[in-house]
Amino acid sequence: ESDTASEISFQFNKHKKTPSIGSHSSDMASVSSVSGSVLSVYSGDFGSVDAQGTVEFALGYDEKNREFQIHVSQCKDLAVVDEKKGRSDPYVKTYLLPDKARMGKRKTSVKKRTVNPIYNEVLRYKIEKMVLLIQKLNLSVWHNDPLGRNSFLGEIEIDLASWDWSNRKLNWYMLKPRSLSAINGVDHRGVMNLSIKYVPPGSLGPKNPPSGEVHIWVKDVKDLLQLRPSGVDSFVKCYVLPDTSKKSYQKTRVIKRDTNPVFNHTIVYDGFHTEDLKDACVELTVWDHEKLTNHFLGGIRLGLGTGLSYGISVDWMDSTQEEVAFWQEMMSAANEWIDGLLPLRSL
Repeated sequence: ESDTASEISFQFNKHKKTPSIGSHSSDMASVSSVSGSVLSVYSGDFGSVDAQGTVEFALGYDEKNREFQIHVSQCKDLAVVDEKKGRSDPYVKTYLLPDKARMGKRKTSVKKRTVNPIYNEVLRYKIEKMVLLIQKLNLSVWHNDPLGRNSFLGEIEIDLASWDWSNRKLNWYMLKPRSLSAINGVDHRGVMNLSIKYVPPGSLGPKNPPSGEVHIWVKDVKDLLQLRPSGVDSFVKCYVLPDTSKKSYQKTRVIKRDTNPVFNHTIVYDGFHTEDLKDACVELTVWDHEKLTNHFLGGIRLGLGTGLSYGISVDWMDSTQEEVAFWQEMMSAANEWIDGLLPLRSL
């Protein structure tokens, strides 16, 4: 598979205020993907209730069945969500981090009208012990809302690499507010080495190029998460948001069994007006490729991070200060390659 440039047209539709993208590529092997714009690590309401109370649980590993087991016993003195009715309907949810999508969530039943719920349920993950030891357990408690706006009641995070596996007893843990690492997505997922360039319309001669172009040169990625003993089979996906259609989707080839993959792949988006740079966002995400599904490893979003796109509030216009500075430097230095080394993050 060659690393020739992929070309994509970015066309701004003034009536719909939504860009539409057409694309072609020399490297379009079919893959199964989760979504163009990756969801946040958490979804729900974090601001309305202060975390309080405790949770009792025990951890164990069944060597015979190769199964990680979380015995969730009970909670005490949880926060009250509905103060008028003095009511909370709590349940417990677990994830294995950093790759939530790969292992999925597990959750207990919902216990209604209590701040002292008793569960006595076992949540199970089929996972190899050596893979488990590079994970963190995130256990959180939530109030179940019938309308889907569940409220966060507190969490505990445990580094399984340092866990005492001889300890299979039930223990009490204080529930904590949402962690800073979860809020900022600062868990280390690797670093992407890339260059970008903006070529304004007509800057290379009369009608050359006929429209503005954004060039993205994905060079390599360092220190990817190793999700299994054999390493990781990674590739990079690219969209120019707000368009997440199949026409806008581009990807690199898959680099197998390497946590430091070299891609050396260039993508060119044309059809750009200079003013589009304020409202568009280049989303680059790294994925682990498997036959049935792909697993999100980390990503970056290059844009101004204003929270707005063409006057509409969007959650993906959330570039970090480092990503914003990188994008601004490209905007202010037409026809010049801007080099960057940006940390991958949860999106």
